[in-house]
Amino acid sequence: MTSEEKNLPHSGVPLRTNALPPRGGWGEKDHMQELFEAIRESCSRATWSRGVELARAGAVLGERAGNDQVICRVTTPAEKVARTVVLAVDDEDWSCDCHVADDVCIHVAAAAIAMRRANEAGEALPAPKVSVARVGYRLERTTAGLGIDRVLVKDGSEAPLATSLAAITSGRVEGPQILTTPVDLAFEVALGTKRRGWFPREVMHALLETLAGADDVRLDGTPVRVAKARVGMVAVVEDQGDGFFLRMEKDPAIREIFPNGIARCDGDVIRPFGEPPLTARELAELRNGRPFPASQLVELVTRVVPSLQERIDVHIRSKRFPRTSKQRLRMLVQTEQKGDALVVFPTVVYGDPPVARVDGGNLTLLGDDPVIPLRNEEAEGRLVRQLQSDLGLAPGKKALFRGEEAVAMADRVRSFSGDVDGKGLENFFLAPRLVPQLAVNGNAFDVSFTTAGGGRDRADAAAVLRAWQDGSAFAPLIGGGIAPIPTDWLEKFGNRIADLLAARDGSGELPACAIPDLARLCDDLDQPPPPQFDRLRPLLEDFSGLPSPAYPQDLRAELRAYQKQGVAWLSFLQEAGLGALLADDMGLGKTLQTISTIRGRTLVVAPTSVIHNWSNEIARFRPSLRVAVFHGPQRSLDPDADVVLTTYAILRLDTELLAAQKWETVVLDEAQAIKNPDSQVAQAAFQLPARFRVCLSGTPVENRLEELWSQLHFLNRGLLGGRKDFQERYAKAIAGGVPGAAERLRARIKPFVLRRMKREVAPELPPRTDIVLRCTLSESERKVYDAVRASTLQDVVQQLQKGGNVLAALEALLRLRQAACHAGLVPGQRADHSSKVELLLEQLDEAVAEGHKALVFSQWTSLLDRVEPHLKKAGIDFLRLDGSTVDRGGVVDAFQREDGPPVLLLSLKAGGTGLNLTAADHVFLLDPWWNPAVEDQAADRAHRIGQDKPVLVHRLVAEDTVEERILALQDRKRALAEAALGAGDQALALTREDLLGLLE
Repeated sequence: MTSEEKNLPHSGVPLRTNALPPRGGWGEKDHMQELFEAIRESCSRATWSRGVELARAGAVLGERAGNDQVICRVTTPAEKVARTVVLAVDDEDWSCDCHVADDVCIHVAAAAIAMRRANEAGEALPAPKVSVARVGYRLERTTAGLGIDRVLVKDGSEAPLATSLAAITSGRVEGPQILTTPVDLAFEVALGTKRRGWFPREVMHALLETLAGADDVRLDGTPVRVAKARVGMVAVVEDQGDGFFLRMEKDPAIREIFPNGIARCDGDVIRPFGEPPLTARELAELRNGRPFPASQLVELVTRVVPSLQERIDVHIRSKRFPRTSKQRLRMLVQTEQKGDALVVFPTVVYGDPPVARVDGGNLTLLGDDPVIPLRNEEAEGRLVRQLQSDLGLAPGKKALFRGEEAVAMADRVRSFSGDVDGKGLENFFLAPRLVPQLAVNGNAFDVSFTTAGGGRDRADAAAVLRAWQDGSAFAPLIGGGIAPIPTDWLEKFGNRIADLLAARDGSGELPACAIPDLARLCDDLDQPPPPQFDRLRPLLEDFSGLPSPAYPQDLRAELRAYQKQGVAWLSFLQEAGLGALLADDMGLGKTLQTISTIRGRTLVVAPTSVIHNWSNEIARFRPSLRVAVFHGPQRSLDPDADVVLTTYAILRLDTELLAAQKWETVVLDEAQAIKNPDSQVAQAAFQLPARFRVCLSGTPVENRLEELWSQLHFLNRGLLGGRKDFQERYAKAIAGGVPGAAERLRARIKPFVLRRMKREVAPELPPRTDIVLRCTLSESERKVYDAVRASTLQDVVQQLQKGGNVLAALEALLRLRQAACHAGLVPGQRADHSSKVELLLEQLDEAVAEGHKALVFSQWTSLLDRVEPHLKKAGIDFLRLDGSTVDRGGVVDAFQREDGPPVLLLSLKAGGTGLNLTAADHVFLLDPWWNPAVEDQAADRAHRIGQDKPVLVHRLVAEDTVEERILALQDRKRALAEAALGAGDQALALTREDLLGLLE
């Protein structure tokens, strides 16, 4: 069977795709909802309205659903063909074969809406309102060859298609509603005016080519598949006397050939049958068969067979093909230098030069000469034993040596009795010890290592550092040989030298952000600092020497002391042309401090949910600034605006336009949005030009230190070196608990990161109290939870322990968390009540009765859907804010009013950042998650500047479930941010071991 037959395409039409940045977590319903919200956000209002109409009209048919994607067919009255829509649920990706240039077409919108409705109804796939017919293809044997007919298949029965599809779909001929595919249209075009029956060879070949993607093809009632690749004759080489015989025969895969040029092959695959692409002379010779005596063996092996193999399959059935020959047996030791390492590759070979090599007891031919040497396995064994005795090596395996080991191995190989090849031994000898020399000239920085005693031999600095990092005591010299490295000196300064070398540009100069690092090194080595350091000195003195900033004349704000310090720090970096990461605790006024610093044309990129807040804050505190919002389907840039506000989604879509502007300042609010440097939005942010760059984030590090690298790469490119270098020397070292690694990272980023906690700078802020409220699952809920655990957990844990798929473990974790919150969230389960929801209602009823306001968070909108009816039944007024909320500012304003509803339901994704909800003094977290930063962001919607009441944060946890283990994991995860920004010296991520700890 050919590869084409194994992978017959579902459709011959290429799909248009649109990808979103990948997200953490995985789950069918929840991620379908997230995908629905992402599609809606990227969709124009007109397209969305049309999608609603199509979904309501039953124009969407669910084709099939897998673990990670759903395929739907969407029909519209204006199109002849049903469009194929693929919804990749876990990647938040979608595609359609309509080739419309819009980000979201009407077919994708309709499919997303229909899938959401189907999921809400507990159905796996949407179904049309009326039954639709599909086109099937029926092949029949006739005396003249294969005939072909089309049928309409509907509700398990089929009827002949006596007219054209166009006639039925246009309404000229009465018929059922037909789900027409591109295959069906292509077949009808190839069909021409004749509708059915027998067709000649050329027409049948053309028809089969269109059917290669058809799903329903039968031959005399038996399902078959169609492949486009032709099948025909093969050449065969057989023994004949002392020579060979070359002939042609039918391909063994063919089971039946029809007169009009069609073949039925193994696996019930129908393929076009054709003559092989050979000359008339070659065809005549092969049909009759051509003998090759032994004297013509070279011609057969080197010319005839290779020529045929380029055009048809050649089957070698000869037992004597090719010939054998006696060759010299020897042990060949090949040597080469690879960087600072000596590579030794011993092999047992025949011939000089080698024609064959012994690999694991088998013979491998070398070169183009087809001669097979006669083997002497006893002599081969003696050579292997000699190699092991003299060099301690095994044949066929490359061995790599560095430092002193390389020098010793080079000496042993030189005295080896076998054949030695290559020039790898020349540069491995021992030289005097290396001495470091530092050179600073303005912004230019370099370090060199030369041999002691006035020698001229030198080593590349990168090679010396690499040897030291690998634990080697020797480094290679540029002119050959190796020398001992200054290990004690490198232990003191090696990491800082590596940092500075990684930060250099192509000309050897350091960026301004690395000058403080260079100044510290110069001070420790008793060398004068670079002259440029004087103006940056306050950055290394706890910011105590920062000059007082010149506040904008239109600033209408009374800044707190810590906010004034933040503005002074921002202004200082702005003057120096350096980037700033303002990482103050959530609720301390990062937005106000930034607004107080804005000068020149400024671009602010923020989540959609906080654009409204930015506009209000600028109007309130800097009323003279002209603000323009760059958002929406009819967006256009205002060239006269002082501040342009846009979203990360628009930045991703309009990267080229925004990167072509001249910005004095670029601000990324909630900058953790670019934490994945490979994401499209991060790549877009890296392209934005600006003299001053600012990142605002209360949680700059959530899961991995790479997130911090991405933000600082945007702010001060070169400060932390390349991404791979950062991973090797910082992320892995800190994760592995290497002493001093986290402290070294904090020292490097300290001048450019300002982080203050509320407890430190806002002592007047009312206290926040965290409370864990535990509930006990009912008997029915416990059965559901235990069933989920029993059905998936054992296999998942075993696979995870063996290095299996992490996604399966995340899926199991998701289902367990859902079962702990509400049994109705588990696929296939129905439940009207939940112990956790009942506990929530009890707490809300008491809080509201006492005059309090409360925020209720969940990462699942489907869980909020199940809370709403209970609030209504209890007579508790409420509002809701999630991804589908259009007027977010209106919802916030209504809740903040004194007479507003006492409860606000929020999704973590839509309401966890950027909102000021100080009217609430109770926060309820329905479903604890392993990342505490997400929960802290939600709680700080209420516990922030402006709050005058103590805040109670309630975490609802089901006893004896995975949620209790999540609480323990949260404590460990907090060490991640502390490693880079606080006093910790160890970082953690959601590792495979973490997952095992949650699931076991």
